[in-house]
Amino acid sequence: MQQFIKTEFENGVGRISLNRPDKRNALNREMLDQFCQSVDELNSRDELRVLVLQAVGSVFCAGMDLAQMRERATDPNRDQLWREDSESYHKALLALLNCRFPTIAAVPGPAIAGGVGLVLACDIVIASDAAFFALPEPRRGIVAAMVTPLLLRRTSQARARYVVLSGKKIPAEEAFVIGLCDEVVRQSECESAIEETLQSVLESSPQALATTKRFLDSIGVSDLREALNRAIQVSADARASADAREGLDAFLEKRKPAWTQIASRTR
Repeated sequence: MQQFIKTEFENGVGRISLNRPDKRNALNREMLDQFCQSVDELNSRDELRVLVLQAVGSVFCAGMDLAQMRERATDPNRDQLWREDSESYHKALLALLNCRFPTIAAVPGPAIAGGVGLVLACDIVIASDAAFFALPEPRRGIVAAMVTPLLLRRTSQARARYVVLSGKKIPAEEAFVIGLCDEVVRQSECESAIEETLQSVLESSPQALATTKRFLDSIGVSDLREALNRAIQVSADARASADAREGLDAFLEKRKPAWTQIASRTR
């Protein structure tokens, strides 16, 4: 089996690297399963003090594997498969959210769609000045359902609406201003910035950090996990739409999509 996730552990620091650089670290089912296993394994270690999420290559993550999503459309069990795909991504987000100790996302380059969700599920986000964040799902005829609650945890309703509905690329400097990342550094200084933050975290009491995380969760967005649960079905249903099929076909065929001109009035 191909290893889409690299895992390292040393001196209390766990590192998980997205390792599919030839596909811009796009997330397929196998990769998500390996990701969950790696996070759970590290989180089970008594010696764990901090977890770093990083990526191999210049792109942090291009989101879900759209070619795999397109293949699902021709499968007789496509509705069930789309539901299972949504559940796999949901598990990956929860694995990060449920980590006992601080999690740090190191973002050297673009984080797109589902990749943004992985970043926002971390406690601390450090991005290089070469990075940008984007949620282009509506341009593919789908919905950023599971990323949206995490986006709202980090920024305001107004900013979240702008990011999700405009589909624009948000440069790292702008992402810092609206709260999507905590620090922006030069690309050449990204590793040293991560190391500096790691050392700062390691100076703290493990028990105090774990207690602080539990307390933050208890006073944060109270329905975050419930919102993510509801998002599974929203995401799966969106993938079953005619516009989703058209959006994925158009993206992969490098053409403009021909959208359905009448939107559903269902609220």
